[in-house]
Amino acid sequence: MTQFKHVGLIGRLNSPAVIETLHRVIKCLNSCHRQVWVDDRIAGSLDAAKLLPATYGTGDRHFLGNHCDLVIVVGGDGSMLSAARIMATYGVAVIGINRGKLGFLTDIAPDQVETSLEAVLNGYFETSHRFMLSAHVLRNGYEIGRGSGLNDVVLHPGQSARMLAYDLSIDGKAVYFDRADGLIVATPTGSTAYALSAGGPIMHPGLDAISLVPMNPHNLSSRPLVVAADAQLEILIGEDNSNQPTISCDGQVHIVCEPGDRVHIQRHEARLKVLQPLGHHFYERCRSKLGWHARASDDGQ
Repeated sequence: MTQFKHVGLIGRLNSPAVIETLHRVIKCLNSCHRQVWVDDRIAGSLDAAKLLPATYGTGDRHFLGNHCDLVIVVGGDGSMLSAARIMATYGVAVIGINRGKLGFLTDIAPDQVETSLEAVLNGYFETSHRFMLSAHVLRNGYEIGRGSGLNDVVLHPGQSARMLAYDLSIDGKAVYFDRADGLIVATPTGSTAYALSAGGPIMHPGLDAISLVPMNPHNLSSRPLVVAADAQLEILIGEDNSNQPTISCDGQVHIVCEPGDRVHIQRHEARLKVLQPLGHHFYERCRSKLGWHARASDDGQ
């Protein structure tokens, strides 16, 4: 049985390197006789003359979610996050080609595009299921905004440099009151992103856990906290905040809050299916991306 007959392509805008890689990907998919669907945001940037005799069409990301078996994202982690939040709701598998910087979520290197994609299309891959977070902001009992994040949901002071006051509750029980620059609520996938910079723990992507990482807390006893993935979190924004606290999901979806708002955060009902070339090794990725050292004789086992 042919793997992934309909393949969608999403890429970062305004990047010659991404466009060059997309042309290579389309050529590879053509040679493997796959139907190609291109995100209409980038379709106009592709050189149609180089794609003939390609079998491809265009559509928005929701169209790709409805019609594709696999979506290939070319860019950096930001491109993957943007695509992931939509594709997870459709149950579509995604795989990333790194044309960004760190590239924790994009597993294929640019010089391995053809060999890696052909292997994946022939069924040689590993699958990782990543859970997301959902955030709902309530004001006087009414929802005024919602968002989802594969990496994290972050409470921060928006344009202001002032500290925030907030109360944290888990499963309906008070945990602590804190003053800080904000609070990062991160998935295992997001533990190597913003939460890592704030001193949070690195968590294996397979864990069912959520980390809560205060950002520069005024209380020196405030430490990162790891809770079960099915925990129900509530943040009550303090009435004495004079700024405009903001909830950001993956740094891309923003909800401006007010003092007294309640933010409910929990595991999203959708999971993202991430494909990786065979031999993917999380700890090897940590070593290469984070500069960890290994013994010269270490064979990665």
